[in-house]
Amino acid sequence: MARKRKNRTHLKGAAPATASTEGAPKSFIIKHGPVGHSIAQLVRDFRKVMEPNTASRLRERSRNKLKDYLTMAPALQVTHLLAFTLTPIAPSLRIIRLSNGPTLSFRVERYSLMKDILNTSRRARSIGMEYLSPPLLVLASFPPAGPTTPPHLTLLMKSFQSLFPPLSPHTLALSSARRVVLIAYNPDRGTVDFRHYVITVKPYGVSRRVRRVLEGAQKAAGGILDLGNEKDVADFLLRKRGEVGPDGGYESAASSGAESVAGDDADAVDLADDYVGRNNKKGQRRAVRLDEVGPRMELRLVKITEGVPGKEGSVIYHEFVKKSKKEVAGLQAAHAAKEKLRKERRAEQERNVERKKAAKGKSTGGDNEDEEDEGEDEEMVSEGGEDEDEPDWDAEEEISEGEDSEEEEPQDSSDSEEEEQRRPPAKKVRIKGKR
Repeated sequence: MARKRKNRTHLKGAAPATASTEGAPKSFIIKHGPVGHSIAQLVRDFRKVMEPNTASRLRERSRNKLKDYLTMAPALQVTHLLAFTLTPIAPSLRIIRLSNGPTLSFRVERYSLMKDILNTSRRARSIGMEYLSPPLLVLASFPPAGPTTPPHLTLLMKSFQSLFPPLSPHTLALSSARRVVLIAYNPDRGTVDFRHYVITVKPYGVSRRVRRVLEGAQKAAGGILDLGNEKDVADFLLRKRGEVGPDGGYESAASSGAESVAGDDADAVDLADDYVGRNNKKGQRRAVRLDEVGPRMELRLVKITEGVPGKEGSVIYHEFVKKSKKEVAGLQAAHAAKEKLRKERRAEQERNVERKKAAKGKSTGGDNEDEEDEGEDEEMVSEGGEDEDEPDWDAEEEISEGEDSEEEEPQDSSDSEEEEQRRPPAKKVRIKGKR
């Protein structure tokens, strides 16, 4: 029987980068230090939000330092590092823009995990194909840029924008818009609300029961709708089960707000292209709904600093510490002097490296010349002959080796005879044979 040939289904080498993912920002989301089970789960949920442009299977070790990630990230073309830590007051989040900063520090006032949101939702959703494409970013309630707008809010808004790929309506495929990340600023509390939604598209202006007839009864037992408790088909299609209208008539689909899906005209759109789902074809009128899947966070901006951890610069904004203009100018001058000293030391180190390389090159060249001279001397010695290497013979030197050897011979023979006498006789080997 011929052996079945295996079909090669895996591509060799790295997958080619597409235009949408080539310039997309990439991120590391880590937990730093002992944080507990809930924060560790929050880190995993936040990685789900940032997929597919994040290291979703990154494993932190206890001996890993924050400096290790900062050193490794630029080599992997990672643009952002998000670190969750647990402080005595509350959990904190740091968003670090690699590799020159700035660094934004947040306090996590409140949070809910993804499993908590799904447990409280009436429509339980399973994780599917929505996470193969990046989410769409929506910024709400941020003040417009202007002379009266605080500068830290503008920087905060741009920092969140840099976390996600830029949106291009002309090149964006409609089927890839599956999720939405909402970041809303609350001016009353001074906090930022983080929400994560999944986009669902349903038929517009159709009650839930009619939609079940149109889409089919996949969830029903045997694929057949159960109408045994209804007196008429209209009871199932036009009103709630067992409910009679005030005049004894039937409730229409237009007046059934609970049964209709997004009956408002503001929620209805005409699909510009084919979308994911059944009967969601181009040109069809559909109702768009957002289902929250979590996680949910309320963040308070605490501090914005220049640079990255370990190479911090001046403090751009601080929520609780306020300084005068004179103190700010003094801190900026101190940071400028520190940066100047660092550059001078860097330049001096580079000069020392170049000087050592040049000295090493000269020393290797001199060693090669010495080796050549030694080789020439060895050749001259070999040409001189073998007699020059031998020492001169001393004619007056006495040789007594022969006499000593003659005297020692009888002693050796007598010793050998004594050893033979001391040896025990050899045992006879008996061979058992058949008699």
